[in-house]
Amino acid sequence: MVARLADVAERRDYGKSRRQVLRRVDQCQWKPPRTRRDPVELLIDASRDRLPELLPIKWARMVASPFGFFRGAVPLMASDLVSLPTTGITVKICGDAHVRNLGAFASPTGALVFDINDFDETIAGPWEWDVKRLAVSLVLSGREASHSDSACKEAVESFVAEYRKSVNHCSEMTVLEIARYTVHRHMEAGPLPEVLKKAERATPQHTLQKLAQSRDGTWRFKEEKPLLTSVSDKVRHDVLSALQSYCDTLSHERRHFFERYQPVDVAFKVVGTGSVGTRDYVILCFGNGSEDPLFLQMKEEPPSAYAQYLNVQVPRNQGERVVQGQRLMQAQPDIFLGWTRMDGRDYLVRQLADHKAAIDTEDLTGRGLTEYARMCGEVLGKGHARSGDACVLDGYCGGVEKLDNAIAEFAVVYADQSTADCELFANAVKKGRLAIAI
Repeated sequence: MVARLADVAERRDYGKSRRQVLRRVDQCQWKPPRTRRDPVELLIDASRDRLPELLPIKWARMVASPFGFFRGAVPLMASDLVSLPTTGITVKICGDAHVRNLGAFASPTGALVFDINDFDETIAGPWEWDVKRLAVSLVLSGREASHSDSACKEAVESFVAEYRKSVNHCSEMTVLEIARYTVHRHMEAGPLPEVLKKAERATPQHTLQKLAQSRDGTWRFKEEKPLLTSVSDKVRHDVLSALQSYCDTLSHERRHFFERYQPVDVAFKVVGTGSVGTRDYVILCFGNGSEDPLFLQMKEEPPSAYAQYLNVQVPRNQGERVVQGQRLMQAQPDIFLGWTRMDGRDYLVRQLADHKAAIDTEDLTGRGLTEYARMCGEVLGKGHARSGDACVLDGYCGGVEKLDNAIAEFAVVYADQSTADCELFANAVKKGRLAIAI
């Protein structure tokens, strides 16, 4: 017997009833719990399984600015968020929603789209955790772009208002419309055109000239130690062997096209901020001649930083966890998105730098911050509507500004907390507790 799906009104009413569990105005709450761990100790513990020789690079990128620290401190914010009350409404969250983890990239059709593009921390969890993390990132990046806190709060309010509108819009769509929905509004205004221009220039040919060189007709990665380094013959063999099981995670037609590419070189690459210290390999392939390069990234995926706090079932392969989250939240994921395992570790496999571009601080000056915030709100709302229940979310969020104001207040207060934590982190560096790469 097929279970009856609650109708739209019932699901909206359920979402509205969650306001009794956590009022929208109370989403502003932040006070460090008395049992809060030392931030530096927590972050060191969270990096125990990383490559120790690369951690000085991670610490250096984090100590550079409060926003840089925030980007590398997902485990810290995860432990803070779990101390707060939640609505109990669950979606598949991005887990590391911040302004630079949204960007432009090429869709399967080759058209440029703008969406969330990092899912390392994805897991089924409270929707408001994504909203709060992205809101805090707007304040920290806004401060970096010389905005006042009042301007940052305005941007966050615009972000949340657009998020509410987005889930409301999705709640009125058919299921197939949500499955096909790609955000196109705001693409011709504010800072987005510049991001799209950068994405247009980020072709595989451009990446080839940047990361590789040809000697006697043979292309190899350039060594730029410690950020891009050659690997041993054994590692090269192991990486290429891991691609065989990766192929099994692709659909038949995508595997057909992938197998037309021939790998020619493998290197180790340091990427991002939060990911530094994980094992990350790049593979250079060629298809229809030397003018047809393909760059793959084989990226180690540890468990999500939120996993220890949530009683949820995840796939045995952490790369598959990331793929599942990405396919749910993104309308048009990478055609070569898959996963594999090597030496007992789980990996995500995807294209590297295929028309990808993210926002820069200089793009967020003036009205750019608020205009970009609106785009973030629509994109995140769309992602949560795809991975959760838009009607339930819409029922809770409602049509007034209570949630906007509360999240904006939280964002400023927690940005202050993150800045204070960054100062503690910087003091740990000065005292020699942490070594950084100069």
